This record gives sequence, structure tokens and C-alpha cells, in this order.
Amino acid sequence: MPAFDIVVVGSGGGLDETNLSAYLLKPCSASWNDGIIALEAGSGHGALGHILKRNPGLFSESPPDADLAKTITPSTVYSNVKCFLLTHAHLDHISSLVMSAGTIGGGSKCIYGSPQTLQDLETVFSGRIWPRLAGYDENNPLIRLIYHALHADGKYETIFPGVSVRNMTVSHGKNEAGVYESSCFFIKHVPTQHEFIFFGDVEPDSVSAEPRNVYVWRAAAPKIPHHLSAIFIECSYPAGRPTEALFGHLSPDHLAQEMINLATEVVLVRSSAGARGGRLRKKQKRDMTSPGVLHGALTGLRVYIMHCKETFSSKHPPINHVIRDQCRDLLKPHNLGVEVLAVDQGTKILI
Repeated sequence: MPAFDIVVVGSGGGLDETNLSAYLLKPCSASWNDGIIALEAGSGHGALGHILKRNPGLFSESPPDADLAKTITPSTVYSNVKCFLLTHAHLDHISSLVMSAGTIGGGSKCIYGSPQTLQDLETVFSGRIWPRLAGYDENNPLIRLIYHALHADGKYETIFPGVSVRNMTVSHGKNEAGVYESSCFFIKHVPTQHEFIFFGDVEPDSVSAEPRNVYVWRAAAPKIPHHLSAIFIECSYPAGRPTEALFGHLSPDHLAQEMINLATEVVLVRSSAGARGGRLRKKQKRDMTSPGVLHGALTGLRVYIMHCKETFSSKHPPINHVIRDQCRDLLKPHNLGVEVLAVDQGTKILI
């Protein structure tokens, strides 16, 4: 049984400002009217308005009610958002949150993110770039968005009834201050203990000045596939992109290697399961370079490709489908068992 409903308000990484990272999430057992988690906030009301014109029943409960569907608007949907969960504060992940901060309905809402993400948001909601509509003071009636830090301390924190999140830090290129920190969230449905991983923008460990993805894979490996069967991860550029032009992102070549790294961790943890004290004895270690050792290691895992950057040079096929197919082709010889899917704007995904 699926644990979460996810509506894709936006799945791109630019240049199309009408399709930027934005997902609406709820437990399958709850109604959309019970509350919504906004996972990223690049696109918002405008994008959702166009989506609802094409599919007015997107948020309908079962059984569908055509008359009720007509009353659902972007404003009614976003008024039901109880909190925002942000991986980092780049504009393609926060722009709709900023634009709607003064008018979004439904009372005050929490913004969950790493301390660095919230610090970056403070520069936006400073009274100069945008009015001071966000802050830490829950008792200030002028503050509509309440900051709440998620520390990368290995713990899960409840952000919504029945939903808890663990934040892990990942690397997203460099700026003048050093390595830019993004976040990776383990999002758990507490009643069933089922969870999925959602990456912010991330670069490959193979080129990073501070490789951190391996720690995500090690945390995920013991849970795959029975408790963790889905990963949302960016793959911004098509295959062949020069490493020096990745700018803190993944391409299919690097994503394939990250999946091999994950499969390696899965095989290691399964091999060590019967070892004394949970440690893998030297004589039990398997050569990870041997043919076939990783075959089927990721069976039951779905990887959703997102944040693909539109070039506008061609509309057919869409760039995210091109990148998806390239990832599939690169992974096929390794026979890991992983299913690679593209995330399309306007769709509903069950996790």
C-alpha cells in the first residue's frame, strides 16, 4: 500500500520559470483538506492554475466529485499548506514562496530547512529584497512564515501529523565561501515506517571537494527496498556535459555512478547482516568489481529523475525524457534492478 500522494506542481530546473521545483505532499490516508506539505516552492499558484485547467480533478478525493472539483483553485489548495520543506534557498526552489508570502491563505505556516537555508532566506525576507514576512517569532502577527531549523544530526523530526523528516547535508558546487550546502531529506510516514528520499540540488561525489552522497547511500542501504523504495534525485544536464560545466549538478554519467555506489552499499550491508556484531569480516567481503556482484541489488527501487534544465532547442521529446532514457541506457549493462522514471509536471505520484 502506498504511503504518500505527491502532486508535481513543477519538476524542472530552469530555464522555464513556469516549471520549477515544487511538490505537494500528503499521507495517502488523509484528505488534501487535512493539510498539505509543500516540498520546495519554485513554481506555485500560476503553474498550478494551468495544471488544474487541464486536470480539474487532480485533488479530488475518491470517489471523484465533478462539482467539488470545480471549486478547487490554486488559492484553496495553497491555503491548505501547513508547512514548506526546502532543500536550499536558490531562487528556482523558493520563488513562489517569496512571491505569495503576503497573500497566501490559511494562517501562518512553518518553513523547515537547514540552518543555512533559513539564514539565506533571511537575506530575502530582510525588508529590502522582500518585506519582512518570515521570521522566528511565532507571536509576531506580521510574521506569516515561521522558520524552523532541521539539523543534520541523524534524528527524525515531526513536521506534520504522521510525517517526520531526517535532514542530511549534500554538496552543490562551490561559491566564494566554499562548498555550497544543499539538503537531502528522508521523509517518513510514521504509521507504516515507509519513507522516500528527496534530494535538493547535488553534485557527484567523484568531483566534489566535499563528497557527502556516500553517507546518504549508507543511511539508505539497510532500508531498501522494504522500507525505502523511492528516491527523487536531480539530473540537470544530458549526457556528455563537461565536468567543469556541471555547476554542482548531476548528469546521466554521474547519476549512473551514484546508483552503482548505492548498490555497492546495499550489497555490503546485506552481506554483513549475519556477521558478528554487524561487522563484515574480511573473509566475507566480496569484490565489488566482480561481474554480477551488484546484479539485482536495487530491485524494488524507483528513481525519479527531476530538475532537468530545459534548453528550448527542441520540445520533442522533453528534455527530462531524454535524460531519463540516457540514464536507463547507462545503467542497463549493470543490471542493478533499479527502475528509472522521469517526473512530469502536473502528474500525481504514489509512493
